[in-house]
Amino acid sequence: MSHGTYKKCILASAVLSAALPCLAAVDNGDFENWAGNTPNNWSTIDSGITLSPSSSIVNSGSLAAKVEVNTASQSNTDLLQQVTVEAGQSYLFSSWVYHTEGGVKARLIADGYQGYSNPALLNQWQQISYTYTASSNTTISVGLRFYDVSGFDGSETVYVDNFTPNATGSTPTPTGCADNTVSLALTTDNYGEETSWQITNAQGTPVASGGSYSGNNSYTEQACLVDGDYTFSIFDSYGDGICCSFGNGSYALTFEQTQLASGSSFQTSEATPFTLGDDTNPETPPTEPSGYYVTVQGLTGYALKTALYNIVKDHNSQGYSAIWSFYDIAARDKYFENDNSILDRYAENPTGQDSYNYIAVADQCGTYRGEGDCYNREHSFPKSWFGGTNEPMNSDVHHIFATDGYVNSKRSNYPFGEVGSASYTSSNGSKLGSAASSINYSGTVFEPIDEFKGDFARAYFYMATRYENVIGSWQNNTTASNAVLNGTSNQVFENWVVTMLINWHNDDPVSQLELDRNQAAYEHQGNRNPYIDHPEFVEMIW
Repeated sequence: MSHGTYKKCILASAVLSAALPCLAAVDNGDFENWAGNTPNNWSTIDSGITLSPSSSIVNSGSLAAKVEVNTASQSNTDLLQQVTVEAGQSYLFSSWVYHTEGGVKARLIADGYQGYSNPALLNQWQQISYTYTASSNTTISVGLRFYDVSGFDGSETVYVDNFTPNATGSTPTPTGCADNTVSLALTTDNYGEETSWQITNAQGTPVASGGSYSGNNSYTEQACLVDGDYTFSIFDSYGDGICCSFGNGSYALTFEQTQLASGSSFQTSEATPFTLGDDTNPETPPTEPSGYYVTVQGLTGYALKTALYNIVKDHNSQGYSAIWSFYDIAARDKYFENDNSILDRYAENPTGQDSYNYIAVADQCGTYRGEGDCYNREHSFPKSWFGGTNEPMNSDVHHIFATDGYVNSKRSNYPFGEVGSASYTSSNGSKLGSAASSINYSGTVFEPIDEFKGDFARAYFYMATRYENVIGSWQNNTTASNAVLNGTSNQVFENWVVTMLINWHNDDPVSQLELDRNQAAYEHQGNRNPYIDHPEFVEMIW
């Protein structure tokens, strides 16, 4: 069997039990086959939910189930099918769900009602799972039920995919792990059902997870992992950890004799990065695809810019909600503290300890009252400048960075600039205030720290290029855009902006952080920032 197959077969067992999950056949668990708006082999859809195939939000394969919940009557919200189980065998049933509003939660059904999804995790896939041991040879119901929670407005969409074990695949019962077996020793508090965990790989993809525990119980779970970088995350849905107000819970993740992660007292979640295997030979740094810029050879000036526009235009917009998933994969701090937290350009301290850290996914905004509350999606080129939530600009990750929500709100849609007199300074030294006289602009500006000025400058040169066909009409959308844009499609920016951006670009050269992010953006939406690949293009054009 392949190592990839084994990852689906997590050894999940209570203490004193070594039972391995083995297959029960869930027909059409990947929701690839439909008869109209009914997924094949699933039960008749109850009146409280309606289904349709989705090709836009998918966890695996080409389709997922789009579930529209339109009733608060929980007896009318089941999605079911029957599977056959064998006495004494254990089965790991799991499903992936994707919440869009947070007013309903999904509950796994496996011969009874098991664990819940977390409705607060919006616009991202999450897994709920349960290990079921059959007491007899019989047929049981498996599936999902949808429950309304606070905030349900009478109609809400949830996506479902990859209900396993899926009969369309062939996954034999595991006989051993040829790679690295990590073990989790977990003791729950009084409310074990609130506790769940997952292990994600370097790309942010979950490769192991668990949940649906009983209170005041001890569990040992295992996962087989290939060499690489991972993050172990533990969650408490109530937000009070697993110790010590309501019982004495704890956890410890180990590999052989090495402890990889441990703890007990946390709030909503706690994340710990770890590495397995030999990390002395890192992968070759990302480079541009061969021939990507072949059509610009010999060009300079605005002719070069237009040629670059023709290369990077028409990218595959993934939508605004997909930015969260992009951050989970491509906005981790592997460059400064190297702690796998979210790298926030408005709070990162490149020469010392950060004032606070954000856990990927768990600390997404949300609401905020001060710096350090949550991170969000900062349009470095403010969306009001291009008319609001217009696509593809609104979801173009080349100019949208993970930043502290409160500092982002302080920046508002003010131009980037150099501050003479600051009215606000963030924890890492980013400033808002009156422009310095040296930049030949009078007004309020926001100044990022020197470490990231080149990053933002190259994002602006990208915007001037990618949207060459429309950016000339954005000048008068706001007072701030009028201060920055000159109403043309060639130079694009006012003279003071061009001078400042070139200085920032030269003073803060392209870093490994930018190279990696540029490659991730290319994999995410299919185009690149030319000024990261070829910094010399800036002087050749402007």
